[in-house]
Amino acid sequence: MSTETRSASTELKGSIELTAAMILSGTLGIFVVESGASPFNVVFFRCLFGAVALGLYCLVRGFFKNHGFTPKKVGLAALGGVFIVFNWAFLFESYESTSITVATVVYHTQPFYVMLLGAVLFRDKITATKLGWLVVAFAGLVLVAGVSLSDFQDGDKSGYLAGLGLALLAAVFYALSTVITKRVTGVKPHLVALIQVVLGIPLLAPFAAFGEMGGMGADWGWLIGLGLIHTCLMYVLMYSSYQKLPTAKIAVLAFVYPAVAMLCDWAVYGHSITLLQALGIPLIVGASLGVNLGWTFGPRRAAAEPAADKPAAGAADKAADSASSSAPLPSGARTTAGTTDAADKITIGESR
Repeated sequence: MSTETRSASTELKGSIELTAAMILSGTLGIFVVESGASPFNVVFFRCLFGAVALGLYCLVRGFFKNHGFTPKKVGLAALGGVFIVFNWAFLFESYESTSITVATVVYHTQPFYVMLLGAVLFRDKITATKLGWLVVAFAGLVLVAGVSLSDFQDGDKSGYLAGLGLALLAAVFYALSTVITKRVTGVKPHLVALIQVVLGIPLLAPFAAFGEMGGMGADWGWLIGLGLIHTCLMYVLMYSSYQKLPTAKIAVLAFVYPAVAMLCDWAVYGHSITLLQALGIPLIVGASLGVNLGWTFGPRRAAAEPAADKPAAGAADKAADSASSSAPLPSGARTTAGTTDAADKITIGESR
């Protein structure tokens, strides 16, 4: 088998893995709603069952050997976990006040909060192009939200507005986890995720209403599924796919998740959106891809001619290396510098 054939086969396998993971992500809302449990109870048991399954997977794969953790890295992973587990709770709460569709689309404004937090906390430069995409995303958010100024004075809309606020807060918490966990380098992403779900157990215990769990019967299956399917299995598929795929394909396939979530919300619960709200979705999707893939609004400037005393090929190689090292990963994917294994270069603050 030639190198090109092997590469194409590997990329195809990665595409299948990531598509499967995003399809699973899209069904998460159904598991949350059908369980009938309160959002904090759902997240608590997702962490519990997810920790057991993911811990066993890491044990079987031998990830605990030469794990690469230091006290600082453990602390950063744990701090990121605080934001991740509360991000889940706020997102699940927003399902009840809005819908799975609206909450999911609003939640996908995460990349822009990551960008803004990077500028505030680490003085990352926000270019005019990125600012332009931020404006586009905000316009899409306004359309998807489907609210006007008069709605803020309407008491009947208070629950819906609160749900939108929770979805936005969940996105901000996800962004905070992203910028924190990005500093955890040289560690298997599975182990970072394991620390976060293990932390969620004692962290959410005071908020969980265990008295409400009696008589759930078969509904326990939905909660177990969230831990085994939407945490362990989905993590494994995503981490495996990121080793095999270029950034551009990851960015595009990531939007299978909201598409499937919208389809499930319509098929199972009959929730649909208005034409005006539908117009906002491509704005958010396009703006997110624009930021992640470095799209510009106008033609790119022509590349500078290589210096006369340097070979053109060398200049081209240098430019390619620079582009690959600065290319941003899509929402949910975070580079971890200082590792040699491609799998170690990706960590997920699993938001779904």
